[in-house]
Amino acid sequence: MRRLFMLEPARLGDDWAPFAGVRPIAELRAGAFRIWERWHRLLATDEAAIVSPSTPGFADVDSRPIVAGGTIVGPALVARSTAAPVGTDLTLPVGVRGLSIGGMTVAWVLAPGERWTGPTEVVAPFEIKGLRLDGAAGLITACERLLEDDCLSLAHTGTRGVPDGCVVIGDPSLVIVRTASVEPHVVFDVRKGPIVLDEDSLVRSGARLEGPLYVGPHSWILGGAVRQSVIGPHCRVHGEISASVFLGYANKSHDGFLGHSVLGQWVNLGAGTITSNLKNTYGPIRLDLPNGRLETGRTNLGSLIGDHAKTAIGTLLSTGTVIGAGANVVSARGPRYVRPFLWDPGTLATLDGFLTIARRVMPRRGVDVTAQIEASLVALHGRLAR
Repeated sequence: MRRLFMLEPARLGDDWAPFAGVRPIAELRAGAFRIWERWHRLLATDEAAIVSPSTPGFADVDSRPIVAGGTIVGPALVARSTAAPVGTDLTLPVGVRGLSIGGMTVAWVLAPGERWTGPTEVVAPFEIKGLRLDGAAGLITACERLLEDDCLSLAHTGTRGVPDGCVVIGDPSLVIVRTASVEPHVVFDVRKGPIVLDEDSLVRSGARLEGPLYVGPHSWILGGAVRQSVIGPHCRVHGEISASVFLGYANKSHDGFLGHSVLGQWVNLGAGTITSNLKNTYGPIRLDLPNGRLETGRTNLGSLIGDHAKTAIGTLLSTGTVIGAGANVVSARGPRYVRPFLWDPGTLATLDGFLTIARRVMPRRGVDVTAQIEASLVALHGRLAR
């Protein structure tokens, strides 16, 4: 047995807002898969856990356990959460002690009985394909660079071809349906990449889908134009969506443009919420964060929205908006930075108020608020609602 341990940075800065202190980086979605899943697929490990100083006790539906680094003993592989590898079922050469991306060591191989003592430089690491992530905005870059290959890697696990009554533009074999339900009059445009509809997903009549696109299990596409995006499990989406990442269990059930954005789990966007993803100057987008402005180097960037955050109907979000976990944006023109748990007009959500909403929302997706999940929510509020 070889176990996988995801190593989080000892300290997370503003570059990982609004997810720093909310959920482990390894639980974020880079391309179609969560980062820990990418490593698991690459190396066919037996189980996975996360070393995360910033989110002790974190628990959510289908999340990996949090462990202390001092408990790791080989045979094991320890991988940086800030690295997203590409590929599946890699066989490592005998004697390899580390893996690298772009010349930087991103993973360490522990021999049987060897105890983990921390990251070190490795002589002649084995170079693999992948992407190093430099913050939450990097998840958009990962979507752009990794999604097509991810969708192709799933092609053998589903039925290729166009569902009855639908239209395809491009090669029909690039439409991959895995027990999804697709109503007639859906348009599949696969000229730029494959489209994967995962298990028990649903696409309503009149939707236009453009690849590369991944729609996760039990997610519903209720209408509109959805292109080059990742829709995690148990989401409800509608309207125009472009180059965006839904981690899972999120709602955008109504009209409104969402572009080059990342939505955390349990986010709800009110009807008519619209993001801007391009400045009128066509210049690089900066994030306004608690410790100052952060240069993203991106021309296209919409909103980064943390777990359990919500917007009211008709909310307008500027380029590079960051909304913290548990926040509630009710003004028509949202500010470019909303601190965690802030409820307009300037009050913080109480713990009881936050838990009450979570207990209402999560069972709507078939998720019980267990004692472990509730303890994680309590700890999240305690870390950030101060």
